Amino acid sequence: MSKERTRNGQPRQSEGVRAFKRGLDVLQEVNRSGGIRAGDVARALDLPRPTVYRLLETLEELGYVARSASDDRFRVTRLALSLGDGYDPGVVICQAAAPYLAELSKTLVWPVDLSTYENAAMVVQETTHSRSPLSIDRGMIGKRLPMLRTSAGRAYLAACPARERDLIVSHLRRIDEADDRPFLDQSYLDQMIAETQARGYAIRSEGEYNPKTASIAVPIIRAEVVFGCISIIWIRSALSRDEAVAGFVAPLRATAAAIPIES
Repeated sequence: MSKERTRNGQPRQSEGVRAFKRGLDVLQEVNRSGGIRAGDVARALDLPRPTVYRLLETLEELGYVARSASDDRFRVTRLALSLGDGYDPGVVICQAAAPYLAELSKTLVWPVDLSTYENAAMVVQETTHSRSPLSIDRGMIGKRLPMLRTSAGRAYLAACPARERDLIVSHLRRIDEADDRPFLDQSYLDQMIAETQARGYAIRSEGEYNPKTASIAVPIIRAEVVFGCISIIWIRSALSRDEAVAGFVAPLRATAAAIPIES
């Protein structure tokens, strides 16, 4: 059977093929972005928004993308990853942790972030900032957090294997960011790591990174692998460090231990 052809002699795409290609383009854009809203997909691909919404809904029904519980961003799922190398810790941890973070936020009210390590920074993968009435930051997903000046970065550094920690610190020294220099002093680093390991959580309470806020973070560890960190952020003037430790550490630890992760 001959194919219908265009005026220049090229085979004409059927509607089914065109829709399939658009679906693949949408899936590729979601994967490339790491987390994106439907409107941004439409702009990136120059497609009508209704078409993109329909394709994302279909991909979600089929299990290839999932919508964030916190800010309507779409991410690829482990099923989509199985089409490639099959593993992305950011995707794995997001899918597993989102409902646990939602429950934690109901209890603690202050916003909670989930972040994973990526190229000398902690990247926020999931957050409850948008639903917390006490948040002063909204657009957090995808934000890169410095390793030495945030509780998440400190918690990760203290929990990861010594060899990995040395490589990260060496990387930070090569980057040589001015704000990091006071925290790269070896005696400070050694003390921070030792204190964080002894406590089992990291804290930022002296105005580092953001002078208005403070935070506590705990690592998510399974079989000596650090999958990420859970952080809670509060306004410094609202709570003392001791009050925050007393109220937040135990729930954070319980949540980090409860998240089901299949490596």
